[in-house]
Amino acid sequence: MNIARRDFIKGGMAGWVIAQSATASVLANTSTNNKSSKKIVWVMLRGAMDSLHGVIPTDDPDYMNIRGPLVESIKDKLLPMQNGYALHPAFKNCHTWYQNKEFSPVVAVASGYRRRSHFDAQDQMESGLDTTDYESGWLARAVGLLDGQGLAVAQTVPIALRGQTSSQTWYPPHFSATEDDTLDRLRSLYAGNEEFSNLLESAIMNRDMLDMDERSRAKPNFSYLAKNCGEILNKEDSAQCAMLELGGWDTHNNQATRLNRQFDILDKGLAELKQALGDTWKDTVVIVTTEFGRTVAVNGTKGTDHGTGSTMFLLGGAVKGQQVFGDWPGLAKEQLFEERDLMPTTDVRSWMASVLHQHWNMSLENIAYIFPDVQPIAQAIIKA
Repeated sequence: MNIARRDFIKGGMAGWVIAQSATASVLANTSTNNKSSKKIVWVMLRGAMDSLHGVIPTDDPDYMNIRGPLVESIKDKLLPMQNGYALHPAFKNCHTWYQNKEFSPVVAVASGYRRRSHFDAQDQMESGLDTTDYESGWLARAVGLLDGQGLAVAQTVPIALRGQTSSQTWYPPHFSATEDDTLDRLRSLYAGNEEFSNLLESAIMNRDMLDMDERSRAKPNFSYLAKNCGEILNKEDSAQCAMLELGGWDTHNNQATRLNRQFDILDKGLAELKQALGDTWKDTVVIVTTEFGRTVAVNGTKGTDHGTGSTMFLLGGAVKGQQVFGDWPGLAKEQLFEERDLMPTTDVRSWMASVLHQHWNMSLENIAYIFPDVQPIAQAIIKA
C-alpha cells in the first residue's frame, strides 16, 4: 500500500463517528451478537440493466427469435451455467466465482414498482417500501438493528442509508461526481442518429480507458471506488455494509457495444472489491440490482426500452453459489408483462430479506420492520 493510500485509510477511519439514537420499540429487544465480520455490499446499477443480455436463457425457444440480432456476435462465446442459462462473455470473473460456488444470479425479479421512471424506481428500491420514504432506507434500517454503520461511496448519503443510524460517506478528494444521467440524456437525444451515437460512445470509451489520475480525472472509475470500498470494509469493524453505484445502463440504442463495455466495467470492479476485501470476502455478500429491466423486443436503434423484470446477482464468499435462482416465466408473448416485458416472478426485496435473515441472522420480526411489504425467500442462499 503506498503512502497516499495508507494515509487515506488512516484518515478515513479517524473520521468515523458513531451516533446513537433512540430506536423504535420493535428494535428494543434486538440482539447485537451479530456485530461481527459479516459484511453486505449493495451495488446499484442505475439506468436499468438489460438482464436478457447479461444472463441469457439459452433453453428458452423464443429467445434467439427475439434477441438474435443483439447477441449474434457473442452467441458462440457465452459462459455456460446450469439449467439452460449462460453469462455474457464479459463476465469472466463472475463466471469463475460461479464455478467456485461464490456467484449465483437470480432471474425474473423486480421491486414493487410497475411504472417506467428511472428516478422513481431507484428511489423506491433504495427505500425498500411500496411507498417511498425518502428519509428511511432499507440498508440503514437493517444495519441499525446491529448497532453498526453503513458506508456510502458517494458525495451525499443515498436514500438507502438514510435513517436513525448514522452513515458515513466517502468520495476521493479532488473529484466531482459526474452525473451519469447527463450521458443518458445525450444518448436519448442521439438515439436516432447513428453517427452521433457512435461518436458519443467512442468518447466515453476513450475516457474510461485513461489511467486513473487523481489530479486530472473528472471522475474516478468504478474499479477505483470498489477497491477503496473493500479496503475500508476490511479495515473498519464498525462498517458492516456499504453501497456502491454504477450508472450508464439506459441502453436505448447501440446496446450490444455499450453493454460489452458496461459488463466489463462491472466485472472488473467487482474483482477489485473482492481483492481489497481480502479475508473478509469469505464473510461477505455482494448484492447487485437495477431499478427495472428492459423490453424483450429490440427497438429500431438496436437497443431496448424501459421494462419490468430483470436479474440480480448474489456473490461473495458467504453465498451458496453455482446456482441460478428464481423462476423463469418464458418469453412467449402471452407470458410477458403487458405483452412487452419480462414477467417478474419474485420480488427483489424478498431475496434481500433472505440475505439479511440468513447472513445477519435477522429475526422474521426484524425483517418485517425492514421490508414490511414482502416475505423472505425460504430457499437457502447463504452457506451454512
